Amino acid sequence: MREGGRVSAAIEVLAEIEARHFPVRMALKRWGESARYAGSKDRAFVSGLVLDALRRKRSLGWMMGDAGPRGVVIGVLAHVWQWTPERIAEAAAEEHGFGALSETEQQRLTDPLPLSGAAAPVAGDYLDWLEPHLARVFGEAVRDEMAALSDRAPVDLRINTLKTDLERGARAVALIGGEPAGLLDAAFRIAAPQAADRTPSVEAVPAFSKGWFEVQDLGSQIAAAVPGEIKGKQVLDFCAGGGGKTLALAAAMNNSGQIFAHDSDARRLADTIRRSQRAGVRNLQIRSPVEAEPLKGMDGRMDVVFVDAPCTGSGTWRRHPDAKWRLSQDQLGKRIAEQDLVLDQAAPFVKPGGRLVYVTCSVLAEENEDRIAAFLARNPAFAVKPVALEPVAEHVTPEGFLRLTPRTAATDGFFVALLERTA
Repeated sequence: MREGGRVSAAIEVLAEIEARHFPVRMALKRWGESARYAGSKDRAFVSGLVLDALRRKRSLGWMMGDAGPRGVVIGVLAHVWQWTPERIAEAAAEEHGFGALSETEQQRLTDPLPLSGAAAPVAGDYLDWLEPHLARVFGEAVRDEMAALSDRAPVDLRINTLKTDLERGARAVALIGGEPAGLLDAAFRIAAPQAADRTPSVEAVPAFSKGWFEVQDLGSQIAAAVPGEIKGKQVLDFCAGGGGKTLALAAAMNNSGQIFAHDSDARRLADTIRRSQRAGVRNLQIRSPVEAEPLKGMDGRMDVVFVDAPCTGSGTWRRHPDAKWRLSQDQLGKRIAEQDLVLDQAAPFVKPGGRLVYVTCSVLAEENEDRIAAFLARNPAFAVKPVALEPVAEHVTPEGFLRLTPRTAATDGFFVALLERTA
């Protein structure tokens, strides 16, 4: 495909997302099935252009004076990918291009409308109703924080010390561009790809098949490190999901003690089983909800209960930009109710002197500080224990919670609270 055809395809995909409210993956898959002639580079180009348009669709729509798919896509080419006006005009005029540029479009390529005149949700690329929620957390820095949440995300890796050492692991991930990510010794990072480029195929590396490393955001790795020394302990991952944090916790335990993986949806645990086998985890027990009483007999026995709570995922908008445009106030309310429920369900398993770790990949206080305050009001036997993880000490809030964002820590957005059962 020539450039004009690729750009036309991206505009079509965006139009379908808006008209049918499809998730971006579904829309791209539908396009790919109808465009059998498209090669891997064509698909990478279209996917990258669509995702970049979704990341910044309000700000680019403002700059171009056209908030529709065409205006936003042209805005990406000019103001994100830094294409010259001549290149854009040539692509537009190709046989399968997206049509000649109007005079207004040509003007906006070099003279975009300034974002200084836009409202904060437009300049920051988020929904209007989120303004008070985000301003509450970030204050005057909200535009900068949200701009960072609109950037492309890197691919973060965790060296699995159950299967290899850090030196050998580092050499293995270097083959695909992995470099130390900082903050944690086992964390490595592949930089976000340039426009229209693909990230290296991580799973194609032999070391991945051997279980030497996992794909895991640095923020997620940090969250798993918050419990501190857990070798020989009894650990319950209450909302294990696909098992990313379960595996990180198991590696920190060095196959000592016992880690239990549980989730309310048995289907999510299938990946945990497969991944744990590849990672060489030998101290894991799966407690599936298909069993009548999967957690029977565990009350008051756990040294650590890890709750990776269901949330809006607002901290992951770099990776899932379409999700921020689908988020509603009703959905936020549902997540809050679920968070209260899982905290109350998980708390009884913590033994006196044990710890409850509450984690979300959300930047909203309603899902974070407010949930902890409500939980403590219901459960006086627990108290906040300030997070004491030296590499991220500067990201600990005055209340003792850990808050990570793309702008401040170069991670996804994460919140971590550490609670201790005092009685």
